[in-house]
Amino acid sequence: MSKAILYDATLCIGCLQCEEGCAKQNKLRYDEGVAAEKKTSDHKFTYVAVKPNDKFMRRLCMHCVDPTCVSACPVGALKKTANGPVVYEEDRCMGCRYCMVACPFGIPKYEWSKALPGVRKCILCPDRKDTACAEACPTGATISGERDTLLAEAHKRLSENPSAYVNHIYGETEVGGTSVLQLSSIPFSEFGLPSNLGTKPLPYLTADVIHQIPRVATVGWAMLGGIWWITNRRNHVASNESDKTNEAKKEE
Repeated sequence: MSKAILYDATLCIGCLQCEEGCAKQNKLRYDEGVAAEKKTSDHKFTYVAVKPNDKFMRRLCMHCVDPTCVSACPVGALKKTANGPVVYEEDRCMGCRYCMVACPFGIPKYEWSKALPGVRKCILCPDRKDTACAEACPTGATISGERDTLLAEAHKRLSENPSAYVNHIYGETEVGGTSVLQLSSIPFSEFGLPSNLGTKPLPYLTADVIHQIPRVATVGWAMLGGIWWITNRRNHVASNESDKTNEAKKEE
């Protein structure tokens, strides 16, 4: 069982309801200014790219079957859940931003403007049966369901109407497969999607690099981990002290 979405660009009308639905689900601001932004960011997890002649393509986290961002995270802040979504635990994050470097799609974004920044991206609505973007789509261009079922549906559309599509399901095999599957009538590369990723999962490359890291880098990791632990410990102690003070006031 693996949750996924299928986006069929030939059914998209560029209404941006998926963007607005995503923003509402994740409690993000969405107005005309945000709608005009054609990139993912720490406050916009998906957008609809537009090409001439009403050609559209959604961009968002691809939720790789074997995600490189997860393998690159030294503290387990990013996790691949058993049912598909790649989620983020802010309390674990130490701000190293290795996930941003590791992602082949350039998706994770850092909150540079915040005093206590984190990493932000689509998490594929893990607490919902249907994703917010699929629920908001009025034409069925985005649908959610089980990956195997959606993959079969994508193959069916290609075989029944081959002239309407590029003969490729993006996400079926890229980097070992992703939980976001896409169909299009024009090459995916025209929308900036990488076309040279291969079919092998990328975490094996991460492992090779980590094994070659010199000892000084290992010390750096330890220092970062220590800073992260101290910061979280300090917050924990401060919280306990605050609780004790509040209890003392109640007793008075």
